[in-house]
Amino acid sequence: MKFLTNEKLTIVGAAGMIGSNMAQTVMMLGLTPNLCLYDVYEPGLLGVLAEMNHCAFEGANITATTDPAVAFKDAKYIISSGGAPRKEGMTREDLLKGNCQIAEDFGKNVKTYCPDVKHIVVIFNPADLTGLVVLLHSGLKPECVTTLAALDSTRLQTALAKEFGVQQCKVTGAHTYGGHGEQMAVFASRVKIDGKPLSEMGLSAERFAEIKHETIQGGSAIIKLRGRSSFQSPAYNSVKMIEAAMGGEPFTLPAGTYVNSGKYHNVMMAMPTVIDATGVHFTDVVGTAEELAALDASYEHLCKMRDEIIELGIIPPVAEWKSVNPNL
Repeated sequence: MKFLTNEKLTIVGAAGMIGSNMAQTVMMLGLTPNLCLYDVYEPGLLGVLAEMNHCAFEGANITATTDPAVAFKDAKYIISSGGAPRKEGMTREDLLKGNCQIAEDFGKNVKTYCPDVKHIVVIFNPADLTGLVVLLHSGLKPECVTTLAALDSTRLQTALAKEFGVQQCKVTGAHTYGGHGEQMAVFASRVKIDGKPLSEMGLSAERFAEIKHETIQGGSAIIKLRGRSSFQSPAYNSVKMIEAAMGGEPFTLPAGTYVNSGKYHNVMMAMPTVIDATGVHFTDVVGTAEELAALDASYEHLCKMRDEIIELGIIPPVAEWKSVNPNL
């Protein structure tokens, strides 16, 4: 089997449903033979390792460990789903304190054991904040850390495809920006349905408001349907992000990235991004005045949550960030 790279990829939280799906997706896509599965829950971890071995992937060198020193050593790429999952009735923001503390430990492990890691994808919620904490404590350059935000856009794309009875791939420009949470900014002005602008499709404002709500509550809907938070879609999209960082096909759906320019400062948020072998790069958001106002509101919400974790002592005040991570 031919692999994209031979460099080590570590999956954090590998015993969980997202982590185990990521592991299988990595091998099915042929990203790297050198895959390390890391989790603190050893029985589940060993179960995933056994299942992966039972798949008999040709050329695979899959290891598993509960020791962070072993897991992170020599890792060049990392995907982490290693936080508490969201349960029914919870928002992503409800996970703030506990998961940001996990992110702090994660970032410090990176700094200690693999400071030359090339790219990290953080997907445990609230991802905008956990990703920021990882970036700060890891000491990495901003282009080396991204967070999963694409699901909000694919959920909007899904809803619009269903509305107009077209294949999902025929819906383009369906993107959300800002926070990956209740305050995300949903953009419609650049959407096209099979090449035709959404504005010409006769969609009422009331119906689009319903689709927008459906998009924002997409994760909650999965929890109600399946009795657990989504795992297949975050696993696939996060692996496609790391594939792009490894030099595969660029990832062009919005990703969470560190922003400190223009109107927005010192936050991780979803922007128009491209992930490739040189890291993540973003451009300014284009939209209507109403859409940009929604993005401004999402940014303010992110700043409020960032300030909460500063007050909790998980990260220092913004003025001190450069002393923790000189790359910021």
